[in-house]
Amino acid sequence: MMIPACRLADLPRGEAHRLDVDPPVAVFHTDDGELFAVDDTCTHQDASLADGWLEGCEVECPLHASKFDLRTGAVDAPPAKLPVRTHEVVVEDGMLYVRLSTAAPNLPPCVSARLAGGVA
Repeated sequence: MMIPACRLADLPRGEAHRLDVDPPVAVFHTDDGELFAVDDTCTHQDASLADGWLEGCEVECPLHASKFDLRTGAVDAPPAKLPVRTHEVVVEDGMLYVRLSTAAPNLPPCVSARLAGGVA
């Protein structure tokens, strides 16, 4: 499934855009002009990666400084242990779309419990 994100012109280099889907997705436009999409929730604790710091092809979580490689989703710095799920970004006629991954997300326990109807 492809979800419209935003116009490329509306996402400056070095910035992120959050998509309110379930679970949320963040689209990043690197300083080098590359585009990446990952699940927006840090796998360590409930924090938005779109609010983090983008450096090269890495995003640093604003809560506990875990770092994730936007190309692969791999953890580059703890305390997170699980990777974030990556998604494909497609640009058509100046519009960014995200093709959602069919893989299961790696959500932190507090978010997993909330989505399952439990108490976080």
